[in-house]
This record gives sequence, C-alpha cells and structure tokens, in this order.
Amino acid sequence: MLIVGIGGTTRPHSSSELAIVTTLRAAAAHGADTRHFDGSFLASLPHYRPEQPARTEAQLGFVDMVRRADGIIIGTPGYHGGISALVKNALDLLEDLRDDPRPYFQGRPVGCVVTAAGWQACGTTLTSLRSVVHAMRGWPTPLGVTLNTGGTPLFTPDGDCTDRATAARLTELANEVADFSELIGLRRRVPAG
Repeated sequence: MLIVGIGGTTRPHSSSELAIVTTLRAAAAHGADTRHFDGSFLASLPHYRPEQPARTEAQLGFVDMVRRADGIIIGTPGYHGGISALVKNALDLLEDLRDDPRPYFQGRPVGCVVTAAGWQACGTTLTSLRSVVHAMRGWPTPLGVTLNTGGTPLFTPDGDCTDRATAARLTELANEVADFSELIGLRRRVPAG
C-alpha cells in the first residue's frame, strides 16, 4: 500500500509540512509505504500550463507517484481562507491523470490537513480542499484535521508533534486513509460475481 503526502510551504519545517510528516509516519506504522512531496519540491514545480504538454522530470515523477498511490494525504496552509498556491499548482498538474483508467483520485481516500493562524481560515480552507478532492473524484476521509498555529508551536524543529491531541488526530487521519486504502484494495481483488 502506497500513501502519498502532498504539502508544505516554502519555509522549511513549516507546520503544514510537519503535519504531513507526522501523518505519514503514522501511516508507515500502519504498514504503508509513504512518499512526501514537501514544500521545497512543490516550489520547484513550474506553473501548470494546460496548453504546454511538455513536463519536467520532477513533474512526471510526481504525477506517476500519485497515479500509483492507494491513498493520498494533502496538507495546506490556509492563506486568506484558501489553499496555498504551491499546493494548488501541484493539484492542477494532476490534470495529467484525466485520461487514466483510474482518473484523478478516483477510488482513493484522501486525508485533508489544514494549518492556519486562526480558526476561521482553518474552516474555510478545509471546506475548499474537500471540494477540490471531490472534484477530482477522491473520497475525503470523514476526519479532516485543522490546526490553529497561532499559539504554542505544535511541532519541534525535528518534526515531533508536541501536542498529544494533535498527534492523536493526525494518527487517526493516517489510520482512516490506510484502512480505506486496504478495503478498496481488497474489493478490487475480489472477482465480481
């Protein structure tokens, strides 16, 4: 089982990035192989241009890894109540999956994580991110995690979560993505009849 994490900011060790790291660690403890496309990777991607079919090696590798994923975890900061441009650009690039046998996120659970320096941006951004996942035929997990980063830091510089309740929610999100990925995978292997 492969779970791909997408998210972060241009600031190394941002809360968004560390939330994805924490969630992917929990998914790995659940038995998943994981891959994280962090903020520095996302910042290296050229702007998505639908009229330009040529892709860089990084773009091709990213699209292929998402194509192979059984589950996905997306994390974004809430900038002015919406998804960050870095994350949105990466999601726009996944238009390349449009004509696949399993287009976009079809048949895959997608965990959503939002960080923001206030609850209002957390809520509106989570709603926006879930809408994008639905538009891409993904199944947002029942739990979406919002983290208000306006107070005490939630992560150490090494990426360890300092808040027990936050760590528990991120672990639960990872478990939902992994569990649903396993169930969907089992269903695909059972012959119809």
